[in-house]
Amino acid sequence: MFKKNLLIFCAFLLVFSSLSAQDDLLDELNENATDSSYEMPAFKAMKIGNLQSTKMADQGDFYLIVSHRFGPLKDGFDTFLGLDEASTKIQLLYSFWEGVQFSISRESYNRTLAASAKIRLARQSKDFPVNLVTYATVNRNTLIDETIFPDLKSSDRQSYATQLLVSRRFSDKFSFQLAPTYIRENLQNLNVVPEEKFNQFALGFGGRYKLSKRVSFNAEYVYNASRAESSPFDNSYAFGLDIETGGHVFQLLFTNSQSSNEPGFMSSAEGDMVFGFNVVRVF
Repeated sequence: MFKKNLLIFCAFLLVFSSLSAQDDLLDELNENATDSSYEMPAFKAMKIGNLQSTKMADQGDFYLIVSHRFGPLKDGFDTFLGLDEASTKIQLLYSFWEGVQFSISRESYNRTLAASAKIRLARQSKDFPVNLVTYATVNRNTLIDETIFPDLKSSDRQSYATQLLVSRRFSDKFSFQLAPTYIRENLQNLNVVPEEKFNQFALGFGGRYKLSKRVSFNAEYVYNASRAESSPFDNSYAFGLDIETGGHVFQLLFTNSQSSNEPGFMSSAEGDMVFGFNVVRVF
């Protein structure tokens, strides 16, 4: 397992090195697609880290997004800083109409299948101060053990999240976003959590600060207002770098959640810091 994860990591580093010499395709696409009546997008990637951003795919764009989260750094070299314990998510995303996109994904964490939709309501301009986007996702946990939950129903495997994403590009370098969120989990394991919290409310916020033409620093935090005081889970955070290279965006980050799905990291962040990355490729 270690060798496999190490090879994956090295492969992405090699791809990054080979692409760094190319012209910045994303800049070219942005120049061609920009309407002068609107501000440039507040974020370069679909996510700030784990948290969704107001970035939208252009009509007809197809995205492949690979998210990888390693194990806890605290385990040290026993797990080679977490490389032996990894969670991977592969997501396919397409925009059929301008301002509307859909995606499907499969994450190894809880063997989760997910589908999502993202719709733009408004764009920042001289006449409107912010970007407004709605996001909704449905997740299905296929790993739940029926021997532990003998009365398990198919719907118990489902969890949901809906968000209103509000962002503003304050300057060429700095953007900020708020993300009020509703989470619904149809199953609560009382062997893990102290009380049932099927319906949860959270507030996410995050920002981006541009360090150079191709590199920015991103950070986010999600406060779950519905979590019981004695819950073993923590509020989610993530911080790291966005790196643009011809047609790709690499996001290198540190976070306290191995899941990158909204119901996962917003309700069940484990608390231990892990290293991870997102690789975004647009076709």
